[in-house]
Amino acid sequence: MRPLEIGAPPRPFCDASRLVQRRMPGPRRAAPRTTRAVPEETAIAFSYEGAAYAVMMATPADLTDFAIGFSLTERIIGSPSDVETLETVSTADGIMLRMSLAHWPAAAYWERRRRLAGPSGCGLCGLESLAEAMRAPPPVAGGARLSRNAIFEAMAALPDWQPMNRATGALHAAALWLPRAGIVAAREDVGRHNALDKLIGALARDGISAAGGVVLLTSRVSVEMIQKAAILGAPVLVAVSAPTALAVRVAETAGITLAAIARQDGFEIFTHADRLLDREFEQPAAAD
Repeated sequence: MRPLEIGAPPRPFCDASRLVQRRMPGPRRAAPRTTRAVPEETAIAFSYEGAAYAVMMATPADLTDFAIGFSLTERIIGSPSDVETLETVSTADGIMLRMSLAHWPAAAYWERRRRLAGPSGCGLCGLESLAEAMRAPPPVAGGARLSRNAIFEAMAALPDWQPMNRATGALHAAALWLPRAGIVAAREDVGRHNALDKLIGALARDGISAAGGVVLLTSRVSVEMIQKAAILGAPVLVAVSAPTALAVRVAETAGITLAAIARQDGFEIFTHADRLLDREFEQPAAAD
């Protein structure tokens, strides 16, 4: 892949003026005006072979990882080598990620666009679009078994990999934890799915396999997070917030162990608990 940058992208965060209000005893005083670091939210446009594909609102950081990860999870490419060139063009309105593809991915991309193209009122096209949104994720194999303490240690280590969130308090993170290695990569973004795409792109570019590992999320778990984790090939996903019902169903079908509501005192396992239930866990008593 030949990368090219045209123009300087904005900084990932900037200082915003604010008035601080606090509930305090005694007479009311004029609130001081100070500044606070806030994240940028920038329109990122993806195009392939000169044709516009999608626009995402995202943090303008790790854009090459974003381009590769998004392309992988959209199944436009199968590996980073399928992107021959990547141009990052910064404009007043946002950032364009222009990609040219190798021959076979390019042919498949144009065939997909023809299949989905049609007038806005076309019912068949709508059905195909729904089918695209609900594509079954690839099954995730692997008999990785992890201890409860490993999950606790992984989640406890995650804040050290979130420098932008420490500065702003407003970014999601996605990370990959591997046995005997710990967290090997993490990415941040204002959008939870963008953070995961960036992580997937970073891992693909560095040739790091997620087999036997755990994807860590600081967000809730919606279905696209399960779909992306399945494409990554991660057998376990752990998140700090709850999943949706559809995410649970898709994780069950894909063979992914889904643990959520991860806190310092525990977490809840929704699917494929056999990877995490070991001698450290107390088995629940059977219902009468």
